[in-house]
Amino acid sequence: MSQPEFESAPDAFSIKLDAFEGPLDLLLHLIRKSELNIHDIPIALITSQYLDTITLMQELNLDVAGEFLVMAATLIHIKSKMLLPRPETSAGVDGDEEDPRDALVRRLLEHQKFKAAAGLLHEREQLRAAQWLRPDERVAAMAGDDYEPELEVDLFSLLSAFRGVVERAKQRPKVLLPPEQISMETRIDQLLTRLSETVACGFEDLFADAADRSALIVTFLALLEMIRLKLIRVFQSGSFGPIRVYKRPRPAHAPHPIGDPETHRG
Repeated sequence: MSQPEFESAPDAFSIKLDAFEGPLDLLLHLIRKSELNIHDIPIALITSQYLDTITLMQELNLDVAGEFLVMAATLIHIKSKMLLPRPETSAGVDGDEEDPRDALVRRLLEHQKFKAAAGLLHEREQLRAAQWLRPDERVAAMAGDDYEPELEVDLFSLLSAFRGVVERAKQRPKVLLPPEQISMETRIDQLLTRLSETVACGFEDLFADAADRSALIVTFLALLEMIRLKLIRVFQSGSFGPIRVYKRPRPAHAPHPIGDPETHRG
């Protein structure tokens, strides 16, 4: 018997990255996470990390746009040029040929500048519109001036956290049970029930009942879908700190999951 139309299996579920970030954002994330000097990027290390992330994104069936693959090719090309001996003058001094990384560094710095400007404009817009209260405002009021507010998480921070979840799951004792294929809709419903029991939940805690790699992937994709549907907000304490997930009321204009019973109510 075929699966009902509204029951989406993980391999049929694709999230487009247009609403998230691009390849330059991924590079900046990797540079910040590894605390690297943007003016002197260790190209072999950053290329390896970038390719690992692309592989994970493809395994998750994320819609990796062509620009991500173009950047991968660019990094590999720069890496190959860095392996070649630099031209020297007759005096044995390095020539004036441009460092193969320079063009990429200029792109990253320019992108970083525009992202900062866009972020400032977005913050001003939110202050004027007062669209929602940050979930940590009540905590900040009690904690005083020393409290470090949480920052909203981007896709690549979520991917890094998920990679950590997968690595830790490898250390769990293996249980030989028949694999259970769970639909995206069912997993979203389970996560919403869990989040309804508390003010917030740790990102890693939401994977505690995932018995195998397939369940881990379904859970991560369900969280991404819940972000898109405006069912949750995800915040991080400082740069690369613990991630917490907050359930929020769904705005009236927010899209509904396929097969959501609320769409059939009159």
